[in-house]
Amino acid sequence: QVQLVESGGGLVQAGGSLRLSCAASGRTFSQYAMGWFRQAPGKERELVAAINWSGGRTYYVDSVKDRFTISRDNAKNTVYLQMNSLNAEDTAVYYCAAAFGLGRSGLPEIKMYEHWGQGTQVTVSS
Repeated sequence: QVQLVESGGGLVQAGGSLRLSCAASGRTFSQYAMGWFRQAPGKERELVAAINWSGGRTYYVDSVKDRFTISRDNAKNTVYLQMNSLNAEDTAVYYCAAAFGLGRSGLPEIKMYEHWGQGTQVTVSS
């Protein structure tokens, strides 16, 4: 079992940056792949970025490539999402999630994410 707590959200102007953090409890953090999801009002939740247990494999949705960076520090039981060049379309509640299994890609399938944080609001003003 792992518990997740996100932080770092807030209000930022378009073109600005934020870094989200997700602190995990439990000694097995390094065994989990981690993902950042977001959900905007009236839209479905989408996977934004994912990272495997070692940090050696990552995934980004096309809309955030070259702007967002996911990373993890297993010694600190924390996963990060560095978000640069933010725009209004990035406004959403951001959630981190943990998955114990992996799919064929070396990262979890979305259905494998079983532990979720409470979410942190990111609002980008234009």
